[in-house]
Amino acid sequence: MSTPLEPASDTAFAEFAPAPLATAVAIIDPDDPPWGVLAGLFVWLASIVLMILAYVLVVVPYVLLTRGASVSGQTPESLLADPNLTLLSVASVVPSHLATLLLVWAVVTNLGKRPFFRTVGWGWSPRFGLWTSAALAVLLLLFGGVLMYFLGRDVKTPFDEMLESSVQARFATAFLATATAPLVEELVYRGVLYPALRRAVGMFGAVVAVASLFTVVHVSQYYNNPAVIATVGALAFALTYVRARTGRVLPCFVIHLVFNGIQCALLVYEYFFPLPQQPAGTQAGLFAALLPWPF
Repeated sequence: MSTPLEPASDTAFAEFAPAPLATAVAIIDPDDPPWGVLAGLFVWLASIVLMILAYVLVVVPYVLLTRGASVSGQTPESLLADPNLTLLSVASVVPSHLATLLLVWAVVTNLGKRPFFRTVGWGWSPRFGLWTSAALAVLLLLFGGVLMYFLGRDVKTPFDEMLESSVQARFATAFLATATAPLVEELVYRGVLYPALRRAVGMFGAVVAVASLFTVVHVSQYYNNPAVIATVGALAFALTYVRARTGRVLPCFVIHLVFNGIQCALLVYEYFFPLPQQPAGTQAGLFAALLPWPF
């Protein structure tokens, strides 16, 4: 005779609970990323190389065609002042930014094997929300405005000259400085590079290193105006320090977006409503000169 089977207790199958994936996701720490310093530095360097490569692929053919046109009579000096060339240089940033975003996604998710937003730290901190981020951006902009007023308002940078080259360059720059630049730069610097360096050299060393790299990359457009460089440096330190204290990238993105967005709004406004005795479209503006634009 067979022995009757007794029902198992409620706890008999507890050890087989199918939750390893949920547990793995729950312990993701944006300050302890699954990539190392070499990967972080590679993403940072690749973002610069991609921008240079896109510039060369877009601008060089135009220069060659223009020089080859017998009726153009272009000289190197006139090419540098060519508004079409300036517009192409701005437009070349779009494909480089898209390629950089794809690279960031590949590193952060390991080609789709990890959740992107949770791994990179894309979220709000209880101590640092939307309005705090926006307020800090305004304070940084006011700080830069004061520096510009006293130390750099009469100095025209290469970036100012680019903005004044054509209305197309002005509006294209305003679009890119709000639509793609804050997102790409925050993901590269504060999303990928910072946490990798933090694990290797600690919070202080990582903040200094990332802020310095961010500032140096932007120097080429403002080398003759220390007030702008100082403002970009202050922005870089503030963004990286916020990332260090909150463990999140989203507040940094909002700060960067508001900082750029206000300037771009003024940039467009000053084109249609120039200052007294200034022709339309010829004044970059006090605040617009502070845009951290890396090309």
